Amino acid sequence: MIRDTALWASLPVPALLLGPNDIITDTNPACELFLNLSGRALIGASLWDKVTIKADLSKPIERSRANNTSLFVNDVSVGTRERAPMVCNIQFAPFQGTEGSMIMMISPREIASRITQNASSVKAAKSVIGMAEMLAHEIKNPLAGITGAAQLLSMGLDGEDLELTDLIVAESRRIVTLLEQVEQFGNLRPPDLKPVNIHDVLDRARQSASVGFGAHMMFIEEYDPSLPRTHADSDQLLQVLLNLLKNASQASGPGGVIRLRTFYEPSLRVRRADGSQDRLPLQIEVIDDGPGLPAEIADEIFEPFVSGRENGTGLGLALVSKLIGQGGGWISVESEPGRTCFRISLPTEPKEDINEQPQTDGET
Repeated sequence: MIRDTALWASLPVPALLLGPNDIITDTNPACELFLNLSGRALIGASLWDKVTIKADLSKPIERSRANNTSLFVNDVSVGTRERAPMVCNIQFAPFQGTEGSMIMMISPREIASRITQNASSVKAAKSVIGMAEMLAHEIKNPLAGITGAAQLLSMGLDGEDLELTDLIVAESRRIVTLLEQVEQFGNLRPPDLKPVNIHDVLDRARQSASVGFGAHMMFIEEYDPSLPRTHADSDQLLQVLLNLLKNASQASGPGGVIRLRTFYEPSLRVRRADGSQDRLPLQIEVIDDGPGLPAEIADEIFEPFVSGRENGTGLGLALVSKLIGQGGGWISVESEPGRTCFRISLPTEPKEDINEQPQTDGET
């Protein structure tokens, strides 16, 4: 056990104390929050039984322990059965005064690094969207004339000629639909932020999906009913969830499973491009068992015009990211074959709203 308990508890980064054979002998509060596991569940268990690290570190740790040296591991996925994996940097260091013990410190970096990467492309993305929006408006008018002309021609045709005019009409309408999506992406209204029960919005999205595009899927709900309300635009949040559920339904075949999970993670903070930090403790996860995102686009999936599906527009997830960002939240994704998890992180409602509005059943 750590002797200076105040110092140990004050560490802002998740940390574990490992004894011989990598048995967890102590954990600090930040680590319990990050792993979503209590100290009672962690202490006395093997590190490898409780924490999933996508790297074979057992032998490097043993060498560090034997040589009394530190070990640094960057950009490795860390998670547990109770929480989604997150890209982290890990440091192992000998714990002086106790033979064979090592301190393991975890530094989550996925969210911060993605914000930094995306910030540099914001101006370019805005320029592209602005140009696409202008072109969309200009192209829709001649397309309407082409569609009308093809429909007039079809009245006096039959056989293969009629099939060709039908193809012109169908493809013209498909292009119009794409152009409308571009216009929608460029003309979003500001969010109307109010206290929202995320489970009410999740239920509306699930019900709509289960009788429509997701009728072939099985939905599993893993909700924390004690969650407080978020501060969001309920209509835009519904649009986001429907988009994610539709993608999950398309990724999985008949009999596929979509898991909807909510939980509270008070330690999660997001560093914005301007250097400010926001606390986003409310978590929504949409998890499917499809084949996963193509590796070549996984890091750019929220960028406009990036799609993993044939004939996909590449605007759906970009719109999702924009809606969540405008509402003060953050969205991230972890994907591997058999498991793709989109995670939405949201703020709680401001204290003044909590004081002014009565709570409903299932809210604290």
